[in-house]
Amino acid sequence: MIAAGGTAGHVVPAIAVADALRASGAAEVSFVGTRERAEAELVPAAGYEIDFLRVSGLDRRNPLRAAAAAWRALRAVPAAKRLLREHGADAVMGGGGYVAGPVGLAAVRSGVPLVLTEADSHLGLANRMLARRADRVCLAFPIPGREGEPYLLTGRPVPAAVLAADPGAARRRFGIPEADACVAVFGGSLGSLSVNEAAFAAFAGEGGAPGRVGAPWVLHVAGRRDYPELQRRWRSAGEPPRYLLREYEPSLGDLLAACDLVVARAGGSVMEIAAAGRPAILVPYPHATADHQSANARWMESGGAAIVIADDELTPQRLAAEAGPLLADPELRGRMAAASRRLARPDAAERIAEEVLAAAAGRAGAR
Repeated sequence: MIAAGGTAGHVVPAIAVADALRASGAAEVSFVGTRERAEAELVPAAGYEIDFLRVSGLDRRNPLRAAAAAWRALRAVPAAKRLLREHGADAVMGGGGYVAGPVGLAAVRSGVPLVLTEADSHLGLANRMLARRADRVCLAFPIPGREGEPYLLTGRPVPAAVLAADPGAARRRFGIPEADACVAVFGGSLGSLSVNEAAFAAFAGEGGAPGRVGAPWVLHVAGRRDYPELQRRWRSAGEPPRYLLREYEPSLGDLLAACDLVVARAGGSVMEIAAAGRPAILVPYPHATADHQSANARWMESGGAAIVIADDELTPQRLAAEAGPLLADPELRGRMAAASRRLARPDAAERIAEEVLAAAAGRAGAR
């Protein structure tokens, strides 16, 4: 059983592990999540069964809400134990999100092997609480002080669609000529307001913005929240034909395959950017827990694969100043792309699946 939810950043890598488990011969793989978040849509679409628990995130700014969320999490543990019994679970994988804590604790209390995955450059609250009781903690990034048992650096699982995407086919899908430079802009399923606004002004030249970067094609996935307003502005700007505005893309595979440069936040998608071998301009979300996006971005930057712009320094002019030289210099982009590929761990899903199956086999052997 895989407990993962909240955002696509948790659910999509968990589905990649589920696919690897199936490919390795696991007879049954199922999920536990919540009805209101991304997993309720993404998991069934991927062909997996999902059970639901009533849990919510901790609001650290509101003590009353935080207390209510903690109470719901504790009440979810007995329900999670029942699910483990009903499914006859041989192992549990905690893939992140609100639901991973109660299900992980239920596994520990039930004697079911537990494998945790950490997608960020610090351990989340649930993983910190459960790490000492887990059979394995699989890390996407090196974390100081988290070396040796039970920690293992595996990388973050990347969907097969990213690894298998064909650049030529992706460009044909979007109608982008092979020889033209292309920038991909995205900021998560909801979107990123500061990235969306700066990119639109810089690349679409809205209102004659002085930071405009000339000539590239732009694949801009605005996210559900920001898309209506950006679409209105795109129409007001004369519907620039080389500016392809989308609300949502179910996979980053074609988006990354079609582009020469990425402008994005620095969440777990940095691993997908690396797997696709793309240079990037990263704008870390400043309010991410423990500022982990800044750490993710610095990891890409130190490897030579990215340029980092702080959110409070992001303007159309600054974005244009960083993107312009990259778009004009294929050799520089090539060096950054090679650096990006060196950081990638395309076998992460298979390695994590191996750990889950080994944990399950250990339990079976102990019966």
